[in-house]
Amino acid sequence: MQTLIRLKVEKFIEDGQEYFVATSDDLQGLVAEGKTVQEAIEIAEDIAKILLDLEKQNNHDLQFQGLPSHFEYPLIMDV
Repeated sequence: MQTLIRLKVEKFIEDGQEYFVATSDDLQGLVAEGKTVQEAIEIAEDIAKILLDLEKQNNHDLQFQGLPSHFEYPLIMDV
């Protein structure tokens, strides 16, 4: 199963040192820091795998696997 996780990568400079932080609104808890963009993305990928595995273990009894923990659904009714 493939899952799309959009990363937000930000560049920071602290004490003259440049680093990058990757986060995601799609996967709660995903925060990865690297010296380069590529390193931050690779670390984010590893963290995402762990978080998805944990989520799968915690939700193994759900009827619909792969659904996010929350989403919006428009319910249209004739009244």
